[in-house]
Amino acid sequence: MADRYGFTTIATEMDDDGLLTVTLNRPERRNSLDTVMHTELAELFVKVGSDREIRAILLTGAGRDFTVGADFNVMQDNIDAGGYPDGHPGLMIESAAIIRSIMAVRAPIVAAVNGNALGIGATLALFSDIVFMADNARIGDPHVKAGMVAGDGGAVIWPALLGVHRAKEFLMLGTMVSGPDAERIGLVNHCVPADELLDQARATALALAQGPSIAIQFTKRLINKDLEARITQVMDLSLALEALTLDTSDYNEAISSFLEKRPPTYGPVYGSEGTHK
Repeated sequence: MADRYGFTTIATEMDDDGLLTVTLNRPERRNSLDTVMHTELAELFVKVGSDREIRAILLTGAGRDFTVGADFNVMQDNIDAGGYPDGHPGLMIESAAIIRSIMAVRAPIVAAVNGNALGIGATLALFSDIVFMADNARIGDPHVKAGMVAGDGGAVIWPALLGVHRAKEFLMLGTMVSGPDAERIGLVNHCVPADELLDQARATALALAQGPSIAIQFTKRLINKDLEARITQVMDLSLALEALTLDTSDYNEAISSFLEKRPPTYGPVYGSEGTHK
C-alpha cells in the first residue's frame, strides 16, 4: 500500500474503506519529536483536514511506544546554540497549528496507544475522538519534570477530561498513568490487552468509516464546540508560558540531568531572589 502523503517521520496509508492509518514512525528514537516530525505533524493534520476521501483515521506509533514527546537531544542542541529562535516559532506557530489543525479534522480519529504516550504524545492521543490504550502502556504529561509548562495542549485537554483538581495533580507532578487506571478515571475510552489493541481500535475506526459520515462528522463538530472555546481561551497563553519556562535555569538543569542520567537539582523558589534565571 502506497504512502499517501510522503512524510519522512510519519507513515500514512489509506484503505478502500476510507480508513487512513497514521503511524508516528521514528521507532529508533521511541517516536520522539525532532524538528522534522514537529513540522510534519503540523502539516499532517492540515492535509488530513482537507482530504475529502478520508472517512476515519487510526493514529498509532511504530515499535514499542506511541510517542515519548520531545526529543531531549534536540532540546539540548537548542540550549547549546544559545537558546531558541526569537519568538519561539516552534511553539507559537507550529505547536499552535498542530492543536488547531487536529481540531479542524472533520473525520473521526481513533487513537491506538500502543506504548508510552508522553507530553505532546499524550496530547495527540487525548485530542483524538476515541482512545484505545494497551494494558501495558502508560500516558502522562511530564512537562513539569523538564522544568516546563504543559503548554502544547496538556493544560487544555486534561482539565476538560478529568476536571480541575485531578488535572492539577497530574500536570503539576508529571504523574504517569497506567492503561487500566487511565480507563478507570475516564482519561481514555478503553484499556485492552496489548496483543488486541490494533485489532480493536481498527474495528472501531472501520465502523466509523462505514457509518453515516455526515451525521458522525456533525456530531463530532457539535461536541467539540466546548473544547474549541477552551482552546481559544487558554492555548496562546499556555504556549507563551511554556516559552518562558524554556529560559529558566530549572529547564536547563532538567534537560542536562536527564541526558547525564542523574537526579536534577533545581534552583530557589520562584520570586525568592527577585528573578529566577
